[in-house]
Amino acid sequence: MKPRISVLTLGVADLEKSVGFYQDGLGLSTEGIIGKEFEYGAVAFFNLQNGLKLALWPRKSLVNDTGIPFQKPSALEFTIGHNVVSKEEVNAVMELAEKAGAKIIKPAADTFWGGYAGYFQDPDGHLWEIVYNPDFMPED
Repeated sequence: MKPRISVLTLGVADLEKSVGFYQDGLGLSTEGIIGKEFEYGAVAFFNLQNGLKLALWPRKSLVNDTGIPFQKPSALEFTIGHNVVSKEEVNAVMELAEKAGAKIIKPAADTFWGGYAGYFQDPDGHLWEIVYNPDFMPED
């Protein structure tokens, strides 16, 4: 697995309020909330350094995408997104993680937005999304 963490997603209670905090309060750059046309798709992305992105996504959307029931702050507070260059690489990293002791939360599958992704938790419960997004390819 190549070390290329590219997106840090924070689960939020109120997306508009959180976008205001990061954009207006902290001065981070964003194009605003996108994906409102999807029931669980509204999200905001902020550009960080070296291609790293911070994403804000409502906790209810994380509940829907992962299948983990809503609970008090927990693994649903954020996910660590690891982008890869193909569906095959998603599968390979998921297999590697499982062999290393990760718990598979959601096996890799096609997504509603046209990509391919799966979720696993590391031994401490941190939630990772391994994802192939044809519109957001990582640099090697």
